[in-house]
Amino acid sequence: DAREDLSIQVHPDDALARRRHGSQGKTEMWYVVDAAPGARLRSGFARRVTPDEYEASVANDTVTQILREYEVRRGDLFFLPAGRVHSIGAGSFIAEIQQTSDITYRIYDFNRKDANGKTRELHTDLAREAINYEVLDDYRTKYDAVKDEPVELVACPYFTTSLYDMTEEISCDYSELDSFVIFICMEGACKMRDNEGHELTVSAGESILLPATTQDIIITPEGGNVKLLETYV
Repeated sequence: DAREDLSIQVHPDDALARRRHGSQGKTEMWYVVDAAPGARLRSGFARRVTPDEYEASVANDTVTQILREYEVRRGDLFFLPAGRVHSIGAGSFIAEIQQTSDITYRIYDFNRKDANGKTRELHTDLAREAINYEVLDDYRTKYDAVKDEPVELVACPYFTTSLYDMTEEISCDYSELDSFVIFICMEGACKMRDNEGHELTVSAGESILLPATTQDIIITPEGGNVKLLETYV
């Protein structure tokens, strides 16, 4: 829930993160739950740049000019593989699904200072090797919005996330899945009942984690439209 522009950053991939930190990298995705008028975010490069040009742009405060910027609306989707430069803009309310990792390289923080007049630490040099400098025509991820059935948004080695936009009851079979499942409720409210008879109501802003032992659940909307994100590994 960004109240101001967040820092521009990048995450290393698994190989670089293991070599530098003994950790795994971070791939993530953004689903825009809501957005204020004019809210924007940045994802990827707007044009081809060299590593030297990237570093120079940070030094002379022009890095925002070489990044692709998008005005966002509810339902927009961005997949962010490790190595893609990105930042969330003020007014963006986003559900972020990510690989389990805390490795972040902060590239630029708009020269903001804290109460003591100090700027935040930057990792411009570490980011140089982590960045994927490829340029795409469009960094948004397209999907077909369908009512009352799961719509797969992203499937990658680290997580699979689907959107449920529903007004009718849906059954989910997890008997062949060897993973926990997380549901994030973004709109409305619904009742969830699992195969063991456990039942609860989930409302907008709440999340639920189903253990890997769950065989199936029934999701029943409680009046009106319900939107959920389902994620498993």
